[in-house]
Amino acid sequence: LSLMDKKVGLLDIDIHGPNIPNMLGLQGITPLVTDMGIFPLKIYDNLQTISIGFFLESKDTPVAWRGPLKHRMIEQFLCDVRWGETDYLIVDSPPGTGDEILSIIQLLDRVDSAIIVSTPQDVALADVRRAIKFCTDYKIPVPGIIENMSGFVCPHCGNTVDIFKTGGAEKLAEEYNVPFLGRIPIDTAVVQAGDEGKPLIISCPESETSKAFSRIIERIIEIMPVT
Repeated sequence: LSLMDKKVGLLDIDIHGPNIPNMLGLQGITPLVTDMGIFPLKIYDNLQTISIGFFLESKDTPVAWRGPLKHRMIEQFLCDVRWGETDYLIVDSPPGTGDEILSIIQLLDRVDSAIIVSTPQDVALADVRRAIKFCTDYKIPVPGIIENMSGFVCPHCGNTVDIFKTGGAEKLAEEYNVPFLGRIPIDTAVVQAGDEGKPLIISCPESETSKAFSRIIERIIEIMPVT
């Protein structure tokens, strides 16, 4: 989104597994905290982020919190962080429908949408069904489903191996009458880029996986234009 000239805030509420600092190459950097509030870390011209991972003593420090502490932290990140003007506030949430998601719903006046990401196998899709039902119960629109880890293209022979099956998320989207946004294949370059803190879509924009990301984002902008 930020590469398409949208002003983006990225809020990491995966409190027990905050990986945004690692995946964006920001380990060891602490945001500025003043009487005016908390200032998110600016990564690129149009992208800034905040995560509990920036405030831990080390990357090995566990966060063993119950619901009330997690709710208070999310409240601070929403209310005390100086996000400034944004076109999109993306909330990276943990899987499931636990405390973190409930806090976001309670604290925000309006949640515009919940984009569902799933791997193709039946075990994962069972969880996605629950997530879609949760969104329906709380009147949160679901603008689409993304199928992640959808096939692996062998770099040696070029054949595609469906390690986690393929097409499961697309069938689920048809079943629930929501858009299917696209597939992200299994790609070793994604793993390497995440470990090195260099997003693949920036470090290797011409790769087929990066193009898959771009196509998905184009669809999201089409479905959810900035108003």
